[in-house]
Amino acid sequence: MPNLFLSPSVQEFNPYVNGLGTEEYYMNLIADAMEPYLIASGINFTRNNPNDTLRQVIELSNAGNYDFHLALHSNASPEILAGQLQGSDVYYYTTSAEGLRAAEIFAGNLKVIYPDPALVKPVPSTTLAELRLTRAPSNLIELAYHDNLEDALWIIENIGLIAQTLVLALTEYFDIPFVDPVI
Repeated sequence: MPNLFLSPSVQEFNPYVNGLGTEEYYMNLIADAMEPYLIASGINFTRNNPNDTLRQVIELSNAGNYDFHLALHSNASPEILAGQLQGSDVYYYTTSAEGLRAAEIFAGNLKVIYPDPALVKPVPSTTLAELRLTRAPSNLIELAYHDNLEDALWIIENIGLIAQTLVLALTEYFDIPFVDPVI
């Protein structure tokens, strides 16, 4: 069974444009919704604690024997472009072949459900801590822009579909069958 470290955002002070919550809140809702799919598909997982710092999250991930580290986030535009950007970015560490492979799988699956597939892409990075400092191959997914009303509403209205899609991508990455849980 594959072992996943699931890391929804610990950024409780990143408010959504509509005032209905924060990045931490919605990313944890998505992680909650992923759990039945992970269990049904035979993926062992550990989640971070929302009260932990990013440093503590990375230490916890590195203390275990994980096959993959998945960080869930929503994005915010630079102040000069506030509310104007949209899309889903799947970040991977620039020199990680497994990170790139996973990013391409996640992006391919997200293109199926995101309103404008042309705005979904893998993005290399050497600066993001959850890519740079974790031992396991990793992706940090910025699912959509929480300062853009359309993107924020897409996340809020599609928690279950996003969760299902992310687990489908994980099963493809791990080369195991996707199992829809009996609810």
